[in-house]
Amino acid sequence: MAVNDSTHQETIFSLSAKYPNFAELSNALYERELQVLANSTISDPSLLKRKLKGLSHHIRNATMHLLNGKAPISVDVHNGSWQSKQSSKCPLSSQTPDRTLTWYSQTARLGDVVPIFVESLGVTHIELDCIDIMQSDRLHLNKFGWFSKSGEYFDIVPKQAKYLLLKPTKNIIVAACAGHCWNVRGKGIPRALSLRELLLSTEVDWKIFK
Repeated sequence: MAVNDSTHQETIFSLSAKYPNFAELSNALYERELQVLANSTISDPSLLKRKLKGLSHHIRNATMHLLNGKAPISVDVHNGSWQSKQSSKCPLSSQTPDRTLTWYSQTARLGDVVPIFVESLGVTHIELDCIDIMQSDRLHLNKFGWFSKSGEYFDIVPKQAKYLLLKPTKNIIVAACAGHCWNVRGKGIPRALSLRELLLSTEVDWKIFK
């Protein structure tokens, strides 16, 4: 056990030397994820144990990618989040079913990180998911499920909610990464991304928007 602890400490020290904000960002992510687990409804002790066991690995990966990424937005190391100026309205003006269909038919690939427009109880935001199945006329996302390639949602939508698959654009992806939200009055308070979504944000290929 002492050897493992020593190795773990050396890893932390070496990463902190390479990434000056490593410790601060890691602590912010740990605090948030432990709070999420504390407030969760997980009743299976073995499932909770597995989540806790994998936490350090996922947080280390998220921290390194956030600090070493090429994203055109900044990282808030105090809160463990992306930070970007928010538009007054959700940036959907360039989105049309035809453009979405063209992109998902010609450009999208298995494993791509893609944006989902989410509206629930009058609050809207854009969430990140990834493609895990592709068929000729539809695709399946890891979290949300089945969509047509023009953006229509095929599964049952929760009451007073709306899901729409979007064509990835720089403005759309930046808004998703930064957790921007909107309501009937305009800008809302940015939401904190889940650790899963934060990891997805580090896999975005920003070069396609140039």
